[in-house]
Amino acid sequence: MVHFLLGVLVHIASLRLFFLTALFLALGASAQARKHETGFLDRTVSLQGASFKYQVFVPDDWSPRQKWPIILFLHGAGERGSDGLLQTEVGIGEAIRKWRARFPAIIVMPQCAKDNWWTTPKMEDVALASLAAAAKEFKGDPSRTYLTGISMGGYGTWDIAIRHPNTFAAIVPICGGITASPSLKQKYPELAKKAYADEPKSYAEVAGKIGKTPVWMFHGADDPTVSPENSRKMFAALKAEDGNVHYTEYPGIGHESWHKAYAEPELMTWLLAQKLL
Repeated sequence: MVHFLLGVLVHIASLRLFFLTALFLALGASAQARKHETGFLDRTVSLQGASFKYQVFVPDDWSPRQKWPIILFLHGAGERGSDGLLQTEVGIGEAIRKWRARFPAIIVMPQCAKDNWWTTPKMEDVALASLAAAAKEFKGDPSRTYLTGISMGGYGTWDIAIRHPNTFAAIVPICGGITASPSLKQKYPELAKKAYADEPKSYAEVAGKIGKTPVWMFHGADDPTVSPENSRKMFAALKAEDGNVHYTEYPGIGHESWHKAYAEPELMTWLLAQKLL
């Protein structure tokens, strides 16, 4: 009888161990299922009956339990297309792959369509719709929303910032501008429709619209594509308006000044410290 009872107890203990093990495995599987995607993610936004691919970078430690700073990045003319990937290979996407830990933010990378420009209403809508969708999905913080762009995206940064005041806590235009040389207008006819005249009142007008929004501008001193005079004049106009502006110009650097700009260790620290009141 004693042996029988011992056998029963051993059997019960074995069953308990089995069910506890199964429970822990189930809980582990459930936790794994709840683990959120991070890194570069493919996304699509629909606008006016059309779909546009974009990318979102999500930090490794992302959690839905808090709001996150969110950055809208506008690429240059060479990355236009519809594959939803090319825009991650130049500019901020390239920097993220080199210094991932420096970018503790949601970073939204829409793609401008071929033969378009970020300053056209359609592409501006695509950029902002991508930002809004990513902010909703990944808990973007409206008070810590930022805007940056390179070359064509630098032009888009200025244009979107002045059209949407009190939206961005800070902007970082790189080798962009508000005016364009005749050769640049010839190369990109769509730019000619939106560029300001190269005269003092144009810079003063834009500076007035930017107001106190923090700005950090970057340009190569030897840029043959977009003259650094664009940034120099804009910097002077913002200073005249008592704006919150920084300007970094790289001697001996041509158009691709974004390599050095996004490599600046202080850039992200400065950017993420800015907040809308």
